[in-house]
Amino acid sequence: MVSARQATDDYSAVFFIEGNEVARQMRASEFGAFLDGYVGLSDLAETDVKAVLVELGGDLLVRSLVFFRIWFDEEGRADSSWNVPIEELARKGAKGPNMGGGAIRLVCRSLCPDPQHTSELWDPDMTPGNNHFQLIRKAVKANALKFRLVEPEEENIPVLRGGEQVAAMDDESRIGADRARLAQLIREQRLRIKTLQSVHRDMLSEVNREHRLEIKTLSNEIADLEQKYERQRVGNEQLKQRLAERNQQYLSMQEQMATANPEASRGDANATAELVLLREQLDRKQRELEHRDEKLVALEQEVHELRNREPPENSIMGHLKSESVFLVAYHSGVGHLTVPYRQIENYFGNPTAYAAERCGMNEPAYLQWLAHYENPVCQQALDGDTCCGEPLLRVSQPGEFQPGVDDRCENHQL
Repeated sequence: MVSARQATDDYSAVFFIEGNEVARQMRASEFGAFLDGYVGLSDLAETDVKAVLVELGGDLLVRSLVFFRIWFDEEGRADSSWNVPIEELARKGAKGPNMGGGAIRLVCRSLCPDPQHTSELWDPDMTPGNNHFQLIRKAVKANALKFRLVEPEEENIPVLRGGEQVAAMDDESRIGADRARLAQLIREQRLRIKTLQSVHRDMLSEVNREHRLEIKTLSNEIADLEQKYERQRVGNEQLKQRLAERNQQYLSMQEQMATANPEASRGDANATAELVLLREQLDRKQRELEHRDEKLVALEQEVHELRNREPPENSIMGHLKSESVFLVAYHSGVGHLTVPYRQIENYFGNPTAYAAERCGMNEPAYLQWLAHYENPVCQQALDGDTCCGEPLLRVSQPGEFQPGVDDRCENHQL
């Protein structure tokens, strides 16, 4: 152990998390070498790593945590475009759980002081038995990076005299401690709620993405079949036209033979041979036409089956249709919507219009309210491209919103 004068205010490390374990630990300075590209990690090639910046105090207790992601390329080198200021974010973090040294400063996807870096962060799991905070605390306690413990300096603690004063201080200390524990518990519960909401949003986004891919695949199959059907139809029309022309030629030749001079009987043999040839060609074209008609019927049947076929068992669409899984979407002003299976395609066609209809509004009116809800300021246009920008009272219900009144300050109301 070293004295407080020989130690810095805190230590920093980076933990790589895989599942429910710390897969790799390094000091922050070593992590900086990876960012500079001096060294690579071949076992992490083409991997999206979940990492945590852990800042400790001299007493080896956690002071701040930043949960961030980083990509390693095919050579195991850190993404050269990665520029998340994790040290700066750590200083701005919100109050998190108590990990032995009081409430830590916490930065994660649900608690990010700078929204532009939210997509580069991730939320810790707080599920009992799979709690990342407990996992990190255990790794810090093991001290595999050999941080030196700073000896606490001795403090002169004044002694109160008098039993009544001691009792009053004890009561006040207990009340303060109870309040601190309650505040800490509330913060932890709020953090858990936010992380659960984030997990729900991620799962819903993944379901929506897979659904869109399935719909796109089916749409492409149907489009290909429709193209084949159209080509067959055009081919059949052309064959019919050619057969009609051949038939007309045949009838014309019959008329010419009926009205021909008997002296032309010497050409009957040639005419008869040509008629036989034309009949054979006509029979062959008729068979081709019948074959194409059969293929056309088969294609029409295949298109019909594709449009009306049941989704595969255990697929996302199958679960949605059997209602063992519900598609839930969130929209401001409406809240969480349970979308029935028969309306899923309509919803993905225009989610905003769907939400507007559920509010009893048309889409332009809903978008006008949504712009006010997300940024409740006066929208009166001034000189140039600027607007008034005076803060307004937010109208939380779309049906109560009055354009020109609720989105204007008193000086600019219609």
